[in-house]
Amino acid sequence: MKSNWPELSYIHAKETYKTLLLFTQIIGKIKLTQLPWVNHAWHVTLSVTPPGLTTGLIPSEKQYFQIDFDLQNHYLIIITQSGERRQFSLKNLSVADFYQKAFSNLTELNINVRIYPVPNELEEVIPFHQDTIHATYQPEQVEHLHQVLLHAHRILTYFRAEFKGKCSPVHFFWGGFDLAVSRFSGRPAPEHPGGVPHLPDWVAQEAYSHEVSSCGFWPGNDSFPEAAFYAYIYPEPAGYDQAVVSPSAAYYHQTLREFILPYNAVQQVEEPEQAVLSFLRSTYSSAADLAGWDRAALEVSSTS
Repeated sequence: MKSNWPELSYIHAKETYKTLLLFTQIIGKIKLTQLPWVNHAWHVTLSVTPPGLTTGLIPSEKQYFQIDFDLQNHYLIIITQSGERRQFSLKNLSVADFYQKAFSNLTELNINVRIYPVPNELEEVIPFHQDTIHATYQPEQVEHLHQVLLHAHRILTYFRAEFKGKCSPVHFFWGGFDLAVSRFSGRPAPEHPGGVPHLPDWVAQEAYSHEVSSCGFWPGNDSFPEAAFYAYIYPEPAGYDQAVVSPSAAYYHQTLREFILPYNAVQQVEEPEQAVLSFLRSTYSSAADLAGWDRAALEVSSTS
């Protein structure tokens, strides 16, 4: 599988990533407005598909619909239960253009949705309908990112199957622009301090209401400009930052308070999937042991 793990460079692709992040936030907010709240905001996420990302089924007043990102052919596609379909190219669009096209197509399909048109979880925000700055979409960079999301989804799904306690789906959060899976001990956690940019504190507090060990993949951001797999626990037990994990390229990032496995290190080894699984298993084991989780009750035994 090594040859199928493409090179990623946040420095070269960051403008494309920023534009795509904002595209996904617009579509994610459509899903948010139409569904009842599910614990830890699991209802707002997108799912990885062979061609890209999808909202899955969304209800509206008059019919059901679904919105898909085709990241291979580079289209946004809206499909309804009545068989109607609208699509438009993702290329050469500003965020404002994308916003206008998405909602005009929904209106044509007699789907009336309104969202709060301001991005979340970003330091500096521009209302979507006014954002003509973010307008970079390089197809090859998007295709490489999608290929990695497919690989990461496969690995995270195997990792998720090793846990029988409460566990999230493997899903894509458009706020953080990351693919993640979270395991829970079942015990309440101290109230989260909040403070996430442009996100109500109660959302973070609800998301971290119970002890959680999370891991995933994200392509980087301006404060951490490289793609990486990550793992953390909330609340963090004493000694976690000193835990010995594998592979050797993994390390604890003191500012992020997460273990990091650089994507470049994964992409270069002979068995990338095994390297990532080793990272996920070792960081979780250290976290669960230090936090005193009931691992026998929560994990799938090798004989079951």
